[in-house]
Amino acid sequence: MMTRIPKTMKGILLTGHGGPEMLQYRDDIAVPIPTSNQVLISVSAAGVNNTDINTRAAWYSKGDGSSSDASWSGNALVFPLIQGADVCGTIVSVGDDVAIERIGQRVIIEPCINQVNGQPLKSPWYFGSECDGGFAQYTVVDAKHAYAVNSEFSDIELASFPCSYSTAENMLTRANVTSQDRVLISGASGGVGSAAVQLAKARGAYVIAITSPSKNQQLLELGADQVVSRDADLVDALAENSIDVVIDLVAGKQWPQFLQLLRLGGRYAVSGAIGGALVELDIRSLYLKDLSFFGCTVLEPEVFQNLVNCIEQSKIKPIVAQTFPLEAINIAQEVFLEKKHVGKIVLSLPES
Repeated sequence: MMTRIPKTMKGILLTGHGGPEMLQYRDDIAVPIPTSNQVLISVSAAGVNNTDINTRAAWYSKGDGSSSDASWSGNALVFPLIQGADVCGTIVSVGDDVAIERIGQRVIIEPCINQVNGQPLKSPWYFGSECDGGFAQYTVVDAKHAYAVNSEFSDIELASFPCSYSTAENMLTRANVTSQDRVLISGASGGVGSAAVQLAKARGAYVIAITSPSKNQQLLELGADQVVSRDADLVDALAENSIDVVIDLVAGKQWPQFLQLLRLGGRYAVSGAIGGALVELDIRSLYLKDLSFFGCTVLEPEVFQNLVNCIEQSKIKPIVAQTFPLEAINIAQEVFLEKKHVGKIVLSLPES
């Protein structure tokens, strides 16, 4: 059955770097047309995450304030831009070289893009940063990055998975977490942190979650074996040389304690710095303890399919804290930044 595709759509345009005022809700955005190797997706739900806000605020820029390096990839953004990397929807049209049988598939989008129009990229893009994303009724992406999902979860629930869970799975993959490991997870109540708790438990690891005391029970119900207050002295609470792997999303002033906690040959994986990007490193700890550090951004090739397999096998569950309509994106991002929730905040898209 062919779906009638309109010429224009509703969506959110980011018009430049700055505050929430740079986000404009519009109903006259041109619907994209899939080119070779691409699919057109009718978006039903899109999650909110740190990357959207960091990109808007030019947080990624390390330069002179000109925003010439303020994108996820370190280049200047092209405005206007449709953000939104956490996407669930249905394929409604396909470009050349894509099987027509894909029309009608419910999909989630791999947010780390390494191919556009069938051509490999020299440097990966982030969906909704270097290209338009899912904060609109329709979006396009190369077919290889649109993964069919056979699941009883709702579209809202599925939209909670792509960014957070693939980031968490990538960290665990890079750090080679196994059932023999004691794993410490910072920022455990956030989207990536709560995903890491579930995915580490799915690997059979012993999981220790760092969070605020008010969220202890929720983390224990997710599968954490132990919970530690984010205000605690971690070394006093857990003992020096007691941790095999640190999964860090916070950095900040507590960071030197992570190296004290890691055992000889321990592994440290990082994919966030919500507590502060600049940390104090005693280089002696790094080499005398034979530690391995993993910066985790670009997804390993097997990560997203592994995530889809976990979803389809019900090894993990979605955690949706709150849902907002797309036009309430500013309120949704305000709630997100308050960090009082556990799991994901998701936007529902208007029907096309």
